Amino acid sequence: MAHINDSPEFIILDETPSTNTELKNQLSSHKLREFSIVITEHQTAGRGQQGNSWESAKGANLTFSVLLRPSFLEPHLQFYLSKIVSLAIIDVLHTHHIEATIKWPNDIYINDEKVAGILIESSLTGTQMDSTIVGIGLNVNQCVFVSNAPNPISLKQVTGLKYDLENLLNQLLNAIIIRYHQLQENQFDDIDTLYFQKLYRNTGVYSYRDQNGTFVATLHKVNADGILTLLDQDGRKRQYAFKEVEFII
Repeated sequence: MAHINDSPEFIILDETPSTNTELKNQLSSHKLREFSIVITEHQTAGRGQQGNSWESAKGANLTFSVLLRPSFLEPHLQFYLSKIVSLAIIDVLHTHHIEATIKWPNDIYINDEKVAGILIESSLTGTQMDSTIVGIGLNVNQCVFVSNAPNPISLKQVTGLKYDLENLLNQLLNAIIIRYHQLQENQFDDIDTLYFQKLYRNTGVYSYRDQNGTFVATLHKVNADGILTLLDQDGRKRQYAFKEVEFII
């Protein structure tokens, strides 16, 4: 493990079960600067939202976690962190001429396939946001996926190009910082507008499944707290928290 003393701090690991867990452990014993990062060549037990797993071949992809200290943000608005990180990934892919969308709440899709996942874990001090750990897994140079993940894809599979992971990491960090500053400046309306514009299936009628079965609906909006509202064919608004509705792809 190597430490780089310049700000932000980089903690570089050959292998770790989870970069989010490692960064959390580092936080318990070190006063890390904001935007400090844990990155690994091989994440052996990567986690997604609600306990999903994340497959990543060693040395082929980006698996890292970034520390934010969003004390300026009201706790009920913390879903904006998910929005700006998702948009930052979209920004970087766009510079590489790759158009992607955000499958609610924060999976990154190219067409109907998943290229990146985000896991955000926040802690509070009293009623104030304290630290937030943003874990990102981006499929970059991996060409064969062997897990039971239903629809993974990598940048190399899309473009045929091999990417420099260090350069791509720096681009992602810079994009996250830019979007984070937008949030610090209370540009909520701009973030909301762009997030909706970049949502997967933001126009058109599609099939979904909830605990009561399959139905057809349009995507209506995403609230400030991250709740998804769908408008079904009967004109009824259906609201869902994470994992309460499935996109049928």
